[in-house]
Amino acid sequence: MKSMYNFLTSKTMIAAVIISFTIAGCQENSVENQSTATSEPSGSLLRTSGESEFVDGELLIQFKEGVSAAAKQKAFDKVKGQPVEKILTKAMERAGKKEGLALLKVNKNVLEAIAELKGAEGVEFAEPNYVYYHTAISTDTYFTNGSLWGMYGPATSPASTYGSNAAAAWAAGKTGLASVYVGVIDEGIQLTHPDLAGQVWVNPADPTDGVDNDGNGLTDDTNGWDFANNDASIYDGGTKGSLDDHGTHVSGTIGGKANGQGVVGVNWNIRLISAKFLGRRGGTTANAVKAVDYLTTLKNRGINIVASNNSWGGGGYSQALYDAIARANNAGIMFIAAAGNAGTNNDITASYPANYNLPNVISVAAIDKNGALASFSQYGATTVDIGAPGVAINSTTAYNSYSSYNGTSMATPHVSGAVALYASTHPGASVAQIRNAILSSAVPTPSLAGKTVTGGRLDVNAALSK
Repeated sequence: MKSMYNFLTSKTMIAAVIISFTIAGCQENSVENQSTATSEPSGSLLRTSGESEFVDGELLIQFKEGVSAAAKQKAFDKVKGQPVEKILTKAMERAGKKEGLALLKVNKNVLEAIAELKGAEGVEFAEPNYVYYHTAISTDTYFTNGSLWGMYGPATSPASTYGSNAAAAWAAGKTGLASVYVGVIDEGIQLTHPDLAGQVWVNPADPTDGVDNDGNGLTDDTNGWDFANNDASIYDGGTKGSLDDHGTHVSGTIGGKANGQGVVGVNWNIRLISAKFLGRRGGTTANAVKAVDYLTTLKNRGINIVASNNSWGGGGYSQALYDAIARANNAGIMFIAAAGNAGTNNDITASYPANYNLPNVISVAAIDKNGALASFSQYGATTVDIGAPGVAINSTTAYNSYSSYNGTSMATPHVSGAVALYASTHPGASVAQIRNAILSSAVPTPSLAGKTVTGGRLDVNAALSK
C-alpha cells in the first residue's frame, strides 16, 4: 500500500517561467571569492502582473555548460546587458554547474529582456532578480507576560492543547545537542543576546583575524556570513538599516537556551549558523542562492547541518533558487519554509519558496492558541504541509530584548526546531526519515483539515518516537 506520507507526489509543481516571489564590469567573482557586487537591492523595485517584486534593471542568466564566450556575448548584446557579477558557489561546482549564474544589468524592461533571451543560443534560463521579505507581523514590542504557549502541550505544565508539545520532549530529557546545526537564512542574529550567547556557531577553521583561513573566499566567516552587506558581521544592530530583530526572533524559537531567564527554544542545546541575506529593503534571489549554497558547502565539508529555517517569501518561480534548494536536498539539509501571510490558497496562487516541490521542503502554516488557522496564514491542501504556533509568539529580539510576533515566520522555526531535536535523537537520519517523522506525527486539527497536506499541527514529542 502506498504511504499517505509520500508527500513528494502530493505537492503540485508549478513551473511558471516568469512568476515571482516576495520575502526578499565582468569580473568572474565567485561568492566564495569576495564578490564586490552590491548585494542588497539597490535599484528601484518593480512588480509583474502577478504582484511579485524584482529589482529594476537586473536579471539572472544561467548558461548551459560548455557554452562559448562568443555565445555569451551574443546573449548580453541581445538585451544590451552588462554582466556585473558571476555567482559561482562551491555547491554549484560540486553539482557540475561550472558556469554559475550571471547577474546582468540591462537598460530595458526586464521582462522584455527575458522574453528576448528565450531560446537564445547557450541560455538555459533567464529570470528576474526577485526580492523577498520576512513573513512576520509585529504585535507587541515588549515581552510582557512570559507566555510561551507554542512550546506547551496538552499534558505539560503549563498546558496548551494547541502548542507544539516541545515541553513534553524536554520532560523526557530530550533537549537537543550542540553537535546539531541549523542554518538561519534570514536577517542576522544577535549572537550576544542572553538567550542566544553560546548557541551560535563559531567557525573553528576561520577565527576573526583578517585572514581567510579556511580558503572559502569569505574572510572571517566566524559565525556565518552577511550576504546582504557582503561582510562577516551577522549582527548589525541597526548600523546598516536593519535591527536584525526578525532573524534573532526565529533563532530564539529554534534554540533559545534554558538559563532561567527570558525565553527558551525548542532546543536548549544547538548551534545556529547565520546565512543573512535580508536587509532593510529585503533580499534578492542572487543572495538567497548564495545563502543556501553557503550552508550546503559547509555540510559537504562535514558540519552536521540538518535544516535551514526560511521565514521569508514572495516573488515567482525561480529556477536558480529551486536548483540551490535541490543541492541542499542532495546534501541532506531540510528546507523549512513559511507558507506566507496573505491569507490565500497556495494551491491556486503559488508562494515561493514554500511551493517548491522538493523532498526537503516542508511548508508551514500558522495556528493560534485556540487551534484556529491564523487569519493571515496561507494554506493549501496539496502545497502546505503542516500547521504550527504562529500567533503571539514571544522570543528574542535585538538589543537583548523580547517581543511578541505573529506570522508564518514564527510557525516555521517551531518546525525547524523539531527537525533539529529529531536529529539529536536520531543521528544520521535522512531527509526522507525526518520529513516522515514530522508529518506523520501531525495531530489532526479541524481548522487544518482540507487546508494542509497532513490536516494537522506539529507535535514535537510525537515526532521523536517515529
